[in-house]
Amino acid sequence: MAHLHRIKDEYQAWVRRLESGSTGLPEPTDPAAWAGWKEILELLCTPEQALLASRLPVLPAGLEEVSRRTGQPPAELRPRLDELCDRGLVMDLVDPRTGATTYFLSPSIIGFVEFSLMRASDQLPARQLARAYDAYMTGDEALAREVFGFETTIGRTLVNESSLAEEQLPDVLDWERATALVRDAPSVSVSLCYCRHKAEHLGKRCAAPIENCLSLGEPSGYLVRRGFARTIERAEGLALLEQARDSGLVQIADNVRDAPSYICNCCRCCCGQLQAVEQYGLFGINPSRFAPALADDRCTGCGRCVTGCPTRALSPADPAPGGRSAPKLDEERCLGCGLCAVRCARKALTMRERTRAPKVPLNTVERLVRMAIERGRLASLIVDEGAGRGWRFLHRVVRAVLALPPARRALANEQLRSRLVAVALSKVGQPGR
Repeated sequence: MAHLHRIKDEYQAWVRRLESGSTGLPEPTDPAAWAGWKEILELLCTPEQALLASRLPVLPAGLEEVSRRTGQPPAELRPRLDELCDRGLVMDLVDPRTGATTYFLSPSIIGFVEFSLMRASDQLPARQLARAYDAYMTGDEALAREVFGFETTIGRTLVNESSLAEEQLPDVLDWERATALVRDAPSVSVSLCYCRHKAEHLGKRCAAPIENCLSLGEPSGYLVRRGFARTIERAEGLALLEQARDSGLVQIADNVRDAPSYICNCCRCCCGQLQAVEQYGLFGINPSRFAPALADDRCTGCGRCVTGCPTRALSPADPAPGGRSAPKLDEERCLGCGLCAVRCARKALTMRERTRAPKVPLNTVERLVRMAIERGRLASLIVDEGAGRGWRFLHRVVRAVLALPPARRALANEQLRSRLVAVALSKVGQPGR
């Protein structure tokens, strides 16, 4: 943290607070990246707004609880929270059953980084932000390591349904299908693709559609309310999925089985998730449970599958006698998106189930618990953020911990035990104890 004294204390407090959530905004070491990082903080909010953000919960809490944490009366606090919500730094979720509103601090990714460039016109300087993001993200691997450098990923690949044979489709579960996610979502909205919008301001945008980032359910309501997205009918959502598949885009969803909140339609040239694979060797996207299998007798060695693969998991083999070069598959790099099979005119590639299906968390709580353990933040999540949330929340946390492999479960117990011991020791000698 050599440079941290050069930013205002309020921004320093916000950065530290973000570290308590799922993904922070870590300080880079490269000087140009550091300058971009500092500019991002200052463009996104004022010092006063950063200070308020530093006191907010990273899990949803009602206005009264947020008031208690910040020491500000609800009537004064609400308009200040609205300002942060409009900037994407705080999310407000409205329960459709009760109408109750909860607030929580947006993580960096998926969160305020994307929100800040998900609308065409904004109170934020989009071009300046795009350049600052580019300097920060491409000049240093700090953010890439924070987001993609752990086992539990934020996103997961959805297999291109047209790459599957008819007899396979009945075995594909609804949470594995982009079409089913859109069809079954309580609400659907669409916004600009953050990655291509950023690339546009940098003069690097590709020809892929730009308004095709889909949000589902409660997060969709937040984005629409705050002007980051527009509500669409399911028919339009399904049409956008088809358009994305025709454009050769990879469909990446929230890495949960129950009520995923988004579907991105990603290109290798602009997408930060896919670029992390290429630039840093970080495979931060959970693959689908499918991978391509090659029928050598059908392959002509045309190379269409190789050029279309978003992670370069396919590469040409050494030419065989006669000059034909069938592709080789690196299954560790393969997302299981099915684009290669769709591009193959000879049907030499077919999608088959992997021998070991990737682990997909059941819900957001399980994913957050897994991410917190891997980052050493479980105690903070439960002891600090879980305080006062009742038995339902703790029950879901316990279920998530019990679902872990034995080694991860032991690590979770160690983190909790260490934190609870530290809390107990801190109270020794206090008056009345």
